Amino acid sequence: MTSRTIASVAPGIRTFEGEGFAVRRAFPTSQLDSVDPFLLLDEMGPSDLSPGEAKGAPDHPHRGFETVTYLLAGRFEHRDSAGHAGSLGPGDVQWMTAGGGVVHSEMPGRDLVECGGRLHGFQLWVNLPARDKMIAPHYQEMAARKIPTGRSTDGLVFARVLAGEAFGQRAVIVTRTPILYLHLTLDAGANCEIPVPTEFGGFVFPFRGDLVAGIGAKSVAEGNVAILATGGDAIALSHPGTDDSAREALLVAGEPLREPVARYGPFVMNTSDEIRQAFRDYQSGKLGRILPEISPLDKE
Repeated sequence: MTSRTIASVAPGIRTFEGEGFAVRRAFPTSQLDSVDPFLLLDEMGPSDLSPGEAKGAPDHPHRGFETVTYLLAGRFEHRDSAGHAGSLGPGDVQWMTAGGGVVHSEMPGRDLVECGGRLHGFQLWVNLPARDKMIAPHYQEMAARKIPTGRSTDGLVFARVLAGEAFGQRAVIVTRTPILYLHLTLDAGANCEIPVPTEFGGFVFPFRGDLVAGIGAKSVAEGNVAILATGGDAIALSHPGTDDSAREALLVAGEPLREPVARYGPFVMNTSDEIRQAFRDYQSGKLGRILPEISPLDKE
């Protein structure tokens, strides 16, 4: 394998989303707009919440892309305008293809609201190619126990394989375009090369401690985004060795779409006319609405 260099490093920022929950945003920021085909990466928390502090993202529309929610701690309940509902707990993944449009709600679980607790997770936005922008919305939900895991031969690197493959393990989630999405844990002394297809663009996002990446051993601080340079078919990653605590990072890469991007808030299309149509469709109710839950007493 030929390892890549790190083309650039951009700092993440602290901001708020939804009803006001804290996120560390890797991109888009003033220094990094996107990493084709990826449009956004937010790290939710980690936050230790008191009772009543948990907040979520009430009813909001999406069209033209996919949202990938990966929860490490806490619980979220989600519902949509197509009548779909479910729950995400620690280690679970929801890969939602918004396609032609859906109204979606992601709210903290009742136990998190009432009792408080730790909240930590990620949301990644993946652009859809023009041919798939208006497909029917659908979900892939994967419980933590079903996410494939692998380990390096020396046992020092552990991977949860959300998309693509690593260490002989292949993801069970099916993606519209070729994508690699790994949650990596590097123990002290770890030094590995992770295969990344030559045609993929991508990034490394350390979220627990700094690590070392690429040819030239570039140091990447926690919360910064390291963009992979073109060329090569792998990325070298290693523990910095400054202490014995494990490092954790996301390695995300995919085949670039190389298509025009028109985005405004919750809509991502190819032209401004398509964005205006998305707003008209949402305002006229064509994306539907989330119906209120009916209690068992109401059914009697």
